[in-house]
Amino acid sequence: MSPTTGPAADGAATVEARRPRPPRAPAARSVPRRPRRHGVGRQNLAGWLFSTPFLVLFGLFMLFPIVATLLMSFTDFGARNVTRPLEAEFVGLDNYVKLFEDDKFLTALSNTAYFVVVGVPLTILLGLLVALLLNNGIDRARTFFRVGFYAPVVTTIVAAAVVWRFVLDPADGLVAGVASALGVTAPDFLGSETWAMPSLIAMAVWRNLGTVMVLFIAGLQAVPAEVREAARLDGASPWQELRRITVPLLRPTMLYATVITTIGYLNVFEEPFVMTQGGPSDSTLTVSLDMYREGFNFFHMGYASAMAYVLFVVIMGITVLQLRLLKDNTR
Repeated sequence: MSPTTGPAADGAATVEARRPRPPRAPAARSVPRRPRRHGVGRQNLAGWLFSTPFLVLFGLFMLFPIVATLLMSFTDFGARNVTRPLEAEFVGLDNYVKLFEDDKFLTALSNTAYFVVVGVPLTILLGLLVALLLNNGIDRARTFFRVGFYAPVVTTIVAAAVVWRFVLDPADGLVAGVASALGVTAPDFLGSETWAMPSLIAMAVWRNLGTVMVLFIAGLQAVPAEVREAARLDGASPWQELRRITVPLLRPTMLYATVITTIGYLNVFEEPFVMTQGGPSDSTLTVSLDMYREGFNFFHMGYASAMAYVLFVVIMGITVLQLRLLKDNTR
């Protein structure tokens, strides 16, 4: 019998087969190559090169004026310093203290607050109402009405002022003609301290209604139709559907519309500048118009700069407050 055959050999083979084999080494994974640094550097360089025109323009026409205005607000910068700006004297917080001792500025601040408190809710509510009607209530000529409501937004303020002056003219205006036909006398809307500011608010609402309407129409079209159908099947009335479903789902849109409308009305300038020049008796004087007068009519640049930053702080404070009050309800 051969030494490699027989029972002994079979036993040795069995023992050899039972021995644990050493684990195989895992296959080497292909490590992704890191991008070459010079390639990333080229991309960054290309990005900065494409951004350079914007950065230059932003620095010259935005950043530099903002910083210069802040510095001027602490000086007595005036007409004599236009050619010699470095000779302006540092006065600290005197301009800011003087602002709140100035009756004209306080009047302008009060008029601006009145414009915002009355104008913003009217614009938002009317914009929502028009959006609801155009989105659900009117099927025919919907595009025509949308264009008609949005047309004042793209109309220049001078053209709008001419139209509104004709409409509100106490002698030959459209309102005066309608009032005369009804046997009553129309008031002098732009010449009365009582009616001047409400007239400007009506004009501002008319001009900005289209913007708010477009925002709300976009928000309404984003409301899921299934939710409305489910509410109707459950027996919800149109008012309940609006209050319980549509308005809560429109809160993000309402937040955005309220913020941008408030910022625009706090900066109101064109309406009083073109229509009333701040009169009569400063009843339509706003902060922006007062700032323009102090800076460009009287060349009190330092004082006007302080006024601008007070308005900036007011806008920032109101915007943050609106975001906190309305954003929590959108979650």
